[in-house]
Amino acid sequence: MKLGKYSLGVGDRFNHQGKAQLKAIIKAKNQGVSVTPVWNKSNREHNFVHSEPEATRIEADEAVRVLEWDDTYCVDADHINLTNVDRFIDHADFFTLDVAMYIGKTPEPADVDEFIDLCLYLGDSVIIPGIEEPIVISDEILNTVAGKYLAAIKEAGKIYRHIVSKKGIGNFVTEVSMDEVETPQTPVDMFFILKMIASEHIPVQTIAPKFTGRFNKGVDYVGDLEQFAKEFEQDVLVIDFAISEFGLPDDLKLSVHSGSDKFSIYPIMAEIIQKYDKGIHVKTAGTTWLEEVIGLSISGAEGLAVAKEIYTKALTRKEELCAAYADVIDIKDDELPSPEAVESWSGEKYANTLRHIPGHPDYNPNFRQLIHVGYKVAAEMGEKYTKLLEKHEDVVGSCVEENIYDRHLKRLF
Repeated sequence: MKLGKYSLGVGDRFNHQGKAQLKAIIKAKNQGVSVTPVWNKSNREHNFVHSEPEATRIEADEAVRVLEWDDTYCVDADHINLTNVDRFIDHADFFTLDVAMYIGKTPEPADVDEFIDLCLYLGDSVIIPGIEEPIVISDEILNTVAGKYLAAIKEAGKIYRHIVSKKGIGNFVTEVSMDEVETPQTPVDMFFILKMIASEHIPVQTIAPKFTGRFNKGVDYVGDLEQFAKEFEQDVLVIDFAISEFGLPDDLKLSVHSGSDKFSIYPIMAEIIQKYDKGIHVKTAGTTWLEEVIGLSISGAEGLAVAKEIYTKALTRKEELCAAYADVIDIKDDELPSPEAVESWSGEKYANTLRHIPGHPDYNPNFRQLIHVGYKVAAEMGEKYTKLLEKHEDVVGSCVEENIYDRHLKRLF
């Protein structure tokens, strides 16, 4: 199964925006850029909103049917492992194998010896075309990278083979993800990780490393742009080498997790993938949920009241809601507005505070991040929330479509 050169993960917490999301993808296609939509939803998100993977498949299939999309699309079992993958088997055709928790776990000595033996033919160093510094190879380096990553990739192999036993070879897209960790993987790490993946015979089509800098949920990238550009370009070159030398799939590409709203690095990534004629997968998720709240806030008094209620309740439960996202949010408490202040806001003021428009005088990234993790509050509202989404489908859908097309696809491609 082929994913396509460019692909976009379109997460949807409540499974109501499939058509609006696909409309943005169709707009891009009409402008000459083919992007594969991938509806992604993690096990954690399903648990928080009490949904099942089948609902994501139904949403995707229905959007494709109604809008007569005749190109590739996928449903992603996002951030899965052996404990929960069976929940997704029947409904997904894209599997994000999340092995971050296994990074640093001690591998079996026999596995380390085998990995070192498999690297002997590489010699003392490897020159990657386009990268000045050669990758030095020694027993010390091999033992170090094996100690850090080999157990994780062995686990990826187990998960992959389990999925194959259920779905068969070639019937799904495989991504390996190790982004939800504190320490980024360098391009040198990427080289050895890809060698391990090849040795496990995983036909990986996308790989999601932890990049340098902060990839906080729903807000822009925070970090050294020059350093990011250097590492991103070197990762692309390492992947190119691994495809030719390790026998990995020729459509293997980088996957950028928490990729929504990273506006400052979009031009960097766009320039590099165009320079080398490479593909990219960018995962967005909560950005659609945020646009739902924005749409409701400007839909009228009833929608605005619910939007305000979501913020007020999220603020009182901040510690609980942030716990699962501690590594990917940075909220300054003293810059969060009081419930009393928010209660006095107009719909326009609320929307402008939440909507990610860099430089807008009302935009507040702290407010945005708290709403981002506050979808559990909306889930607990049940039909009170979802009925409003249906009632104001046009307003909410236009916000979702505009966000994906104008603020994401146009900047990326």
